[in-house]
Amino acid sequence: MSPIHISSPGDASRAGFPPISNSRRWVLVALLFVASFINYLDRATISVALPLISLDLHLTPQTKGLLLSSFFWSYALMQIPIGWCADRFNLRWLYAGLFALWSLACGLTGLAGSLGVLILLRILLGIGESIYLPGGTKIVSVLFSSRERGLPSGLFDSGTRAGLALGAPLIAMLLLLYGWRRMFALVGFAAFAWLVPWLLAAPRNLGGAHSDFAAARSPAASTPARGFHVNRNLLGICLGFFCFDYYWYLLVTWLPDYLVTVRHLTLLRAGLSAALPYFVFGASEPIGGWLADWLIRWGWDETRTRKSLVTVAFLTGLLLIPAARAETAFTALALIVGGSLVGLATGNLIVILQCCAPAAEVGIWTGFENFAGNLGGVLAPLITGFLIARTGTYLPAFALAAVVLVAGLLAYWFIVGELKPPAPDAG
Repeated sequence: MSPIHISSPGDASRAGFPPISNSRRWVLVALLFVASFINYLDRATISVALPLISLDLHLTPQTKGLLLSSFFWSYALMQIPIGWCADRFNLRWLYAGLFALWSLACGLTGLAGSLGVLILLRILLGIGESIYLPGGTKIVSVLFSSRERGLPSGLFDSGTRAGLALGAPLIAMLLLLYGWRRMFALVGFAAFAWLVPWLLAAPRNLGGAHSDFAAARSPAASTPARGFHVNRNLLGICLGFFCFDYYWYLLVTWLPDYLVTVRHLTLLRAGLSAALPYFVFGASEPIGGWLADWLIRWGWDETRTRKSLVTVAFLTGLLLIPAARAETAFTALALIVGGSLVGLATGNLIVILQCCAPAAEVGIWTGFENFAGNLGGVLAPLITGFLIARTGTYLPAFALAAVVLVAGLLAYWFIVGELKPPAPDAG
């Protein structure tokens, strides 16, 4: 079946999707990509600037760990409430408001004079940034049919990986030129410029339980759910995404240290080398989503196609095991880059949720999913550090991350069922 391309209000009405042009849909996806890029760029600022901040504010290793973790306190806890809001309120203003909050929190960090103020601003940053995945997933779900969501889902989320890959060198350069206080102000306040094209491009009513978008999808989608029910698909999605994020956050938190301490690269070379796996991970996201969309348009079964691509992608994560045993730094990095093809799964993981969730609950389902994923993000660095301390090598930690990732396939194949929302009377 060919994809739905909405080019006029009449076409939208016949297709059951909102009256918005095809080009405008993709402008919104591009803006979500840029927002995701800024999201991870703002997260990376504190890690890169930490040595300079520590000198100025006399931070100890314990207080540095407290500062680094404070972002996740609010970010993880806000996922479910923000998902609930994404299902009920106009995302044009909800996304813009939270984007402005996180940009303000980042910019004001340059004025912080104490650890307490820094922690408060990181908590505010986590509150603001909590909108990126529930909000982006909800927006894609109301703009695109299930058979064409793979590419836009992978594309908007790949901005996070691009922000991580390009952010560290950019922030390092700004630190050298302006110092850490001015760097935060430049990165945070310059981001406000994103709000201009967003408010120009986003429809007046974007998503939300009572918007024209929800009504165009279906009468049921325009009515808030009376009660939220956990079902088998949501449980499987949360378990699978936990395994996925455990693997991802191992790469985010420990890869640079591994390249310096085990492969003996300089700090600069390690930063540039770590950017390559992050870039491959991000570039793979829209490719995997597009490939699934293309196969489905040719008549392949959607459930088997998306789950099969997730399987192939997750299996590439096993390359992390020989990477830890490789003889040379070049071989190890090449295997880690191969293991970053796990990114091929990301767009399809988002679509799996969009297909299984009731139309009125896509936001809150994403909140539950990302909350579970961030639990993996909390555990991965802690368990990795414990294993390295006990064994003196990265091999057990890398092997565990790969095994946890592949174990996630059991959830997607045997707990998550057909890619369709539950019946209205299902509990």
